[in-house]
Amino acid sequence: DVVPGRENASTDFMLPYPASVLKLMINFGVLRLVDKGVIKLDDTYAYNPTTVSSLCGGATSDTIRNYVDASLTWSSNGASCALLKMLWDHNAVDDLNQTFQDLGLETLQVKGTNAANGGHWSNPVTMSSLDTAKLLSLINGAPGTVWTAPNGNAVTADVLSPSSREFFKKELADQGMNDVLSTSNWCGADYPAPGMPQVVPQRWIAADGTVTVDGDAYQHDVRPCNAKAEVTFAHKTGLVSNSGSDAGIVRNLPGKNGRNYIIAVFSNLGDQYQDPNRPPTAPGAHPVAYSEKYAQLGLAIDKYEATLGGTAAARRR
Repeated sequence: DVVPGRENASTDFMLPYPASVLKLMINFGVLRLVDKGVIKLDDTYAYNPTTVSSLCGGATSDTIRNYVDASLTWSSNGASCALLKMLWDHNAVDDLNQTFQDLGLETLQVKGTNAANGGHWSNPVTMSSLDTAKLLSLINGAPGTVWTAPNGNAVTADVLSPSSREFFKKELADQGMNDVLSTSNWCGADYPAPGMPQVVPQRWIAADGTVTVDGDAYQHDVRPCNAKAEVTFAHKTGLVSNSGSDAGIVRNLPGKNGRNYIIAVFSNLGDQYQDPNRPPTAPGAHPVAYSEKYAQLGLAIDKYEATLGGTAAARRR
């Protein structure tokens, strides 16, 4: 049971594992330390795990800024382990979990991880789609009192400083893995289906228009899709064998129908399930690891939001 007191609830529901969307929680905790003056983004952190995990890898050293960038834009597990271990080093993990509880985000939990290396991401790490969307609304800078916490306190975007929120959004907007609710990395392909019409960040695009992220080549010229793109998508994806996820902030590009919404999708449709019409992966190409149903969902929701002209600030889908 994720939320205390619900053990006897009439509905029994298992939260899908968040996979790498959990990195939103880790980086939220890191930026809280930045705002408190405990660390600075340009500090160098030496990651020296006392036990080595296959998830995290061995010792590394880099700036916190670079670890955050790698964690959010191409989902580096090693960088994320380093950041989580740094939180453990500062005795900040329990405080982070308590912060989520105090904010009324009861399903956001970073529990059961290993202080020795920042690894062991397992079932006690939980996120629900609604609480993830609410966290993103704070990162997005929602105005005024966004909601009232169970303790009666008003929850505002001031849980992060304006500079930390802008940095967080910038990193999410530089996401390289645009292959779930948006499938712009496979521009022009017969499969997977087109997702939300998202522009691909320039940093990943080679001279021939193809996208390569951490050595993974998508082998499709994304320039035609960028020319027709309608939205930016500042998001984080996640994938393991039994769950797939994508969550982020969607905004229209200048001159396009108004969108300003948050979407968070968690599902047990991981990479052990494949669409029967998925073609073979070309040699050297990044495989289509998610069902194209995610992209079809993303496109349908974006079309709906476009008809509203941006009047709905956030929704759970």
